[in-house]
Amino acid sequence: MKITKLQIENFRLLKNLSMDLKEDLSLIIGKNNTGKTSILSILDKFLNEKNKFSYDDFNLDFRNELESLIKSCDIPDEFQPKGIKLKIFIEYNEEDDLSNVSRVLMDLDPDNNNIVLGFEYIINYSDFLNIRTDYAAFKANEKAKLEEKKKNKPRELNEFLKQELDNYFHTHKMSFEYDICTKTVNPANFIDLESEGIRIKDIICFKYISARRDVTNKENQNTLSKQTSNLYKKKEDNSDKNQATENFKDHLSETDNTLSDIYKDLFSDVIKKIQDFGGIKLNDTEISIISTLQHRELLEGNTTVVYTHDDHKLPEHYNGLGYMNLISMIFEIEILVQDFKRDRDKNPADINLLVIEEPEAHTHPQMQYVFIKNIKKLLTEGIKRDDGISRPLQYIITTHSSHIVANSDFDDIKYLKTETKNNVTAKNLSDLGKQYDADPKQYQFLKQYLTISKAEIFFADKVILIEGDTERILMPTFMHKFDLEEAARLNAAGNHDSYLPLLSQNISTIEVGAYSQIFEKFIDFLGIKTLIITDIDATKVTGQNAKGHDEWSACPVNEGTKTSNSAINHFLSNVTWNDLKALPVGDRTIVVGSSTICICYQQEEDTYHARSFEDAFIHLNRAFVKGNKDTFQGIKNAADFDDEEKSPYDLANKCVKKKTHFALDILYHSDEYFRNWKIPAYIKNGLLWLKED
Repeated sequence: MKITKLQIENFRLLKNLSMDLKEDLSLIIGKNNTGKTSILSILDKFLNEKNKFSYDDFNLDFRNELESLIKSCDIPDEFQPKGIKLKIFIEYNEEDDLSNVSRVLMDLDPDNNNIVLGFEYIINYSDFLNIRTDYAAFKANEKAKLEEKKKNKPRELNEFLKQELDNYFHTHKMSFEYDICTKTVNPANFIDLESEGIRIKDIICFKYISARRDVTNKENQNTLSKQTSNLYKKKEDNSDKNQATENFKDHLSETDNTLSDIYKDLFSDVIKKIQDFGGIKLNDTEISIISTLQHRELLEGNTTVVYTHDDHKLPEHYNGLGYMNLISMIFEIEILVQDFKRDRDKNPADINLLVIEEPEAHTHPQMQYVFIKNIKKLLTEGIKRDDGISRPLQYIITTHSSHIVANSDFDDIKYLKTETKNNVTAKNLSDLGKQYDADPKQYQFLKQYLTISKAEIFFADKVILIEGDTERILMPTFMHKFDLEEAARLNAAGNHDSYLPLLSQNISTIEVGAYSQIFEKFIDFLGIKTLIITDIDATKVTGQNAKGHDEWSACPVNEGTKTSNSAINHFLSNVTWNDLKALPVGDRTIVVGSSTICICYQQEEDTYHARSFEDAFIHLNRAFVKGNKDTFQGIKNAADFDDEEKSPYDLANKCVKKKTHFALDILYHSDEYFRNWKIPAYIKNGLLWLKED
């Protein structure tokens, strides 16, 4: 039995979310404020009933709708109950024990193996009428207080709702009919679980490890040691109690007898003094001090987790927070697994769902890699008890870690994306493959590239796609220099507070070589603003091959007749060569689904049109390179820079020994504020486009 899908309505940013779950691990990723924690929270509120819903839990669009209905002069004749809703879609098979779910089955068709459990915090029409009446009285009362000068400002509708919400909104738990033919839920046909006395906890047991973990390496707080005691208690309470537990108790009993004899002599003086006080009757104040090493309490105060370093055993608080967090999570998982197993006289729930929130806290990249590589192995056996009863374990991990994503199975990933201001959608990365059906090799390349390299793109607000090492080395410096120049320009104009620096924005730079066009569908999938920095790569016909076909070779832009650049040919395929050379940045912008892409390549600058980055940089900064040519490690034929007749194109081709070394030379010879050289216009204009929201 497993959960296949969650549907959430009107809860915080989750206005209308539908998210599929895998039968074991579902890895939920997304930028900040995309609802990852909200998924955990709504499950906890409905399944564990620990916390009440508040007015702030309502989606903002729903709040506006509700307030508008209450304030409106027009009263609707009726409406369906509305509010926060959660639907949990469950599938079972012939091997599952259906004793707990038999009473929630809505369809006896053997082909329909679906259950839909519904949880709602809603207001019905009659309560809506009551809230209008009560709010009118509240409003009149507030007005009276204002007139009597008892208040300076009346309370508004939202304050009324925050205070009185539970008087009008109520929780309901149901099992809905599921139509196997249309694959839809019929909300009009349901079983009320509460009135039928059906316990949800026998069907679904939900546990979680919060990102706000109580892990510390302070000397007086033994986090891990306390967890060992807690873990023992859980094991002792359920059917996993083994021979080691019994041996522990036997030894404690023997120790109790030995210590009790010692205590007679150790405390004889104080016992005698107590006896001397007398009592109402003989022996009334006669006491004994005996040993009672209760096995539970003994562990709680007297177990210490230590770690070994150079053959020395050091206390846990000497360890780094990263290791403590990782170890603590393993302890906590073990404790929760014991909770899932339940006491000896109770069967585990049919479905056991565990959420681990942000396991990367305090841990470095290598440790995150170790965690995600081993978590499946740790949890794969699910819930197994000594009495033979077993249940599978489903688990959700939410993360902001690109290292965890990069080392995860692509098909496990669920990507949360903000579609509108108050709504988030969930996408399966496995569905992305369908968009590459025409060329599966591209999808395979994308999967391999993202899982071994640049997974931070999932968490970025904007992205720059670059060709190679030169741009990778220099782009952070270009952005820093751009920020300094923009800040100075705006400061001179009196607008110094109006600029958000590029380096303060959530921008990822991804090296994609000549394959940026392969990322088009993926960029659309993410819905992310994208700048592509590439070369114009001018070519011309230089002859014919043996088969009579034209042979094309690289050439200066003013001699070229077309570009060999695959990205330009893909994104700007309808633009002629002559138009391409003069195309303004604004016309190089392409809308791809929910994303905007701008492709920037060399443009004419100071009457010269470069072909490559090195060509463009040398043209603009010839004096800078010439002045440092003797110490530039990335150039050869340095004397050619003294020849004013040599074109930047020739110098780039004949004098740049290694592009990466040339890029490092630029950084090494820069002054403190990078004022002794200029950024080529095509890059600067691209950054100018990218900085805007």
